[in-house]
Amino acid sequence: MESHRRQFLRRAAIGAAALAGAGGSRPARSATASSEAFHLKFAPHFGMFRNLAGKGLTDQLRFAADQGFRAWEDNGMKGRSVATQERIAKTMQELGIEMGVISALRGVWNSVNFAGEDRSERAKILEAVRASIDVAKRTNAKYMTVVPGLADPKLPLDYQTANCIELLKRCCDIVEPHGLVMVIEPLNRKTNHPGVFLYGSPQAYLICRAVNRPSCKILFDIYHQQVTEGNLMVNIDRCWDEIGYFQCGDNPGRKEPGTGEIDYANLFRFIRERGYRGIVGMEHGLSQRGAAGERELIAAYRRVDPK
Repeated sequence: MESHRRQFLRRAAIGAAALAGAGGSRPARSATASSEAFHLKFAPHFGMFRNLAGKGLTDQLRFAADQGFRAWEDNGMKGRSVATQERIAKTMQELGIEMGVISALRGVWNSVNFAGEDRSERAKILEAVRASIDVAKRTNAKYMTVVPGLADPKLPLDYQTANCIELLKRCCDIVEPHGLVMVIEPLNRKTNHPGVFLYGSPQAYLICRAVNRPSCKILFDIYHQQVTEGNLMVNIDRCWDEIGYFQCGDNPGRKEPGTGEIDYANLFRFIRERGYRGIVGMEHGLSQRGAAGERELIAAYRRVDPK
């Protein structure tokens, strides 16, 4: 019964996505077969397909695999039970879906820690990173998102930067023996996260070069960097050697590609031609509600997926 239901939902979603794509201003790629994988490893998250796939986590994974998605990410993985983590990991292995980022500092990042001098706050970071190791291993995750907290208004920027570099090196000592990679994420100050320490891609590049460890790279969130600085291709090219992971979302609105000002078809073609074969996290909302919005989400990614 469940397999018949999934096949019905898959055919309905694919057909509707193809129709939705045909009506847009950009040419749509065909989505006629569930075996047609996306060329880039676009990674949805739980909740994106709850209307078409149901609320079950593994049902959402199976539905996504049917649509051609080859990766997944879950910022909230660390807060899930061990049994749930194991069930998710087993299903993803069966489906051939790669695990993207998990959040290493969920619940503790939003304070003055990396940039400041408070030893207790810095100790919390090290503890949170240690606690993420087993979660990452259990779920086959390689990348761990690290947001280096808030800026310290009491300290000059250079002191804050030195503090951040020193703490990141200590975090590297924890994750590197396990083959894990921290990806530090600049967040925009203008719309979503006023007061954060790390906000620009040049700043993230400088810090990663100074840390100089394979376990510390940049999470280049295209949405955040469009808000902060724009000039996306130039900044991506300059940061290239230190970028470990991408996330996306259009601007304004932080919804799926095609709803804002970013030319995602061209941008995704650029990073693929530049040689990127990693994951692109779909860290955004949907422009439409319900099943129709989820069908349009699939169609939107078909339109911008580079060949």
